[in-house]
Amino acid sequence: MKSSTFSFKDNEGFELFTYCWEPEDLKKARAVVQVVHGLAEHAARYERFANFATEKGFIVVADDHRGHGKTAKTKEDLGFIGANNGFSGMVDDEYQLTGIIKSKYNNLPVFMLGHSMGSFIAQRYIEQYGRELHGVILSGTAGPNPGLLIPGKIVAKMVMLINGPRKKSNFLNNLSFGAYNKNFKPKRTEFDWLSCDNQEVDKYIADPLCGFVCSSSLYYFLTSGMLEMHKKRNLAMIPRSIPVLIASGAKDPVGAKTVPELYKIYLNLGLNDVELKLYEDKRHEILNEINREEVTRDFLFWIEKHL
Repeated sequence: MKSSTFSFKDNEGFELFTYCWEPEDLKKARAVVQVVHGLAEHAARYERFANFATEKGFIVVADDHRGHGKTAKTKEDLGFIGANNGFSGMVDDEYQLTGIIKSKYNNLPVFMLGHSMGSFIAQRYIEQYGRELHGVILSGTAGPNPGLLIPGKIVAKMVMLINGPRKKSNFLNNLSFGAYNKNFKPKRTEFDWLSCDNQEVDKYIADPLCGFVCSSSLYYFLTSGMLEMHKKRNLAMIPRSIPVLIASGAKDPVGAKTVPELYKIYLNLGLNDVELKLYEDKRHEILNEINREEVTRDFLFWIEKHL
């Protein structure tokens, strides 16, 4: 595998640090997987997945979102995605990156793999730009949950108005991440909900670019974006021909209870190729779970099947 990095500037002036992993023989590359990482993590964590993918002839490209990873220039920048609609901005950033990928790799097929917040970005992406992709994998995702999101949006807006858009909010962090851990007992760490693999959880905790507290504006824009993407008029914009794989740990507190509803929504929209895969007893980060090799094989097999 050959590794490289580059940066690109988006429409709001964020300079997005981007990883690129290629097969040793680039001439034999068959497709590109555009990875869209989750909240309070970063793209370098997908290098292990990229190592398997490049062996199968796939290129993997992943940017650190605004306010994340090496895109965040300072510790204070972590968790701040812009004072305007940061969620929409991240969707547009991924569209811009798709264009860069297609230009760089002579229009090879592009598949998107979005995890957690990245899967929400991907859900919105296929509504706006779905024809750019050969398929999309939604990992650790969630379906509609207005009973949780509407109050969350209201509270986040209040906190943002009081403290300003850049202020980090421990209160909102506890409301979101804090709630995910409550069903896992005995509790070893605050992040047991991520994986059954203790070593992977400890690696996450030890990583200074993971698990940080985010700004109140991020929570406001994220909840707003998630409510927007599940409106009927927006769902109706998804191309019926795009293949979708929804994959989740059956004990994922982020969305395991709502992904069957998302699956039904996509089927009822008339999408031609939708699959739902639940991994029994597994948690949120299925690519970092104890059965991660199985999950990786499933993802790569699904991509190969849709070439």
